[in-house]
Amino acid sequence: MNLMLAASPVVIGIVIVVGIFFLIILSIFLSFVNIWVRAFTSGSRVSFTNLIGMKLRGIKPKTIVDARIQAERAGIDMPTGPLEAHYLAGGNVINVCRALIAADKANLELDFERAAAIDLAGRDVFEAVRTSVNPKVIDCPDPHGGTNMLDAVSRDGIRLLVKARVTVRANLERLVGGATEETIIARVGQGIVSAIGSSSTYKDVLENPDNISQKVLGAGLDAQTAFEIVSIDIADVSVAGVTDVANVGALLETERAEADKKLRQAEAEGRRAMAIATEQEMKAAVQEMQAKVIEAQSEVPKAIAGAFNSGNLGIMDFYRMQNILADTAMRESLSEGE
Repeated sequence: MNLMLAASPVVIGIVIVVGIFFLIILSIFLSFVNIWVRAFTSGSRVSFTNLIGMKLRGIKPKTIVDARIQAERAGIDMPTGPLEAHYLAGGNVINVCRALIAADKANLELDFERAAAIDLAGRDVFEAVRTSVNPKVIDCPDPHGGTNMLDAVSRDGIRLLVKARVTVRANLERLVGGATEETIIARVGQGIVSAIGSSSTYKDVLENPDNISQKVLGAGLDAQTAFEIVSIDIADVSVAGVTDVANVGALLETERAEADKKLRQAEAEGRRAMAIATEQEMKAAVQEMQAKVIEAQSEVPKAIAGAFNSGNLGIMDFYRMQNILADTAMRESLSEGE
């Protein structure tokens, strides 16, 4: 009896330790039994040891099991290893599985490695698959960028305001490393402005806006982007500054006629100024010629004096020359009087 009383503390300690161990095992079992039962009943069996290993590796077993159940029920064989690796890499396991299921139902080629890479690159892989199946429409220009219309000028100098809508489909092969929607919007806007700038007149743009969209669509603007351009539609086009005028053509023709009139007036004023300048130059030339004549006439008396001194001219010759000059002057005065 004394031996039993002496041994009772040891027995009690062993019982307590065994009880604690049993409680720990029971708590672990109860914490995983719900997940294990869900996996077992769904046909996606996961062992207790695997569940415990996930917990020890810092992985939420419920997330991995739920993702595997979704994939397995959709007919996609999905082991837990890749799911655990993607979870540890910081990926969204549930979103990747949803994307794989959507791609499988839509007959799109998408494997787990590519879906995981897209997800780790910061893209919404499920949204990308949805966009690949159901193309989305984006506005050009982006209304959140502060402007609602593209500003372009045709070759005849008329300013046009244009708004386009671009239908794009996600390209799963170029989703990693491909340019985003901002690049698509910028390229399409540049293409529309360039196409309108090459149009001979604004009337061609207003009459056939499809020519602009087809020209831009054929330029291959979706190269190196994460999207494939399905269509480009001109949603709105108007002449800048005359949106409230009923007869835009008449107003533009009137403004053009007024501009032509001012241009012709400026050209005429320039020709008038050139004519006045030429007239003044001719008057200056006449004055210069007259000065030369007077200068030449001043040399005549010197020549006569030299002839007297050299004996080549006599006094009678001089008088006869004077008579001839007087007779010539008289005849000139008579002719002017008539």
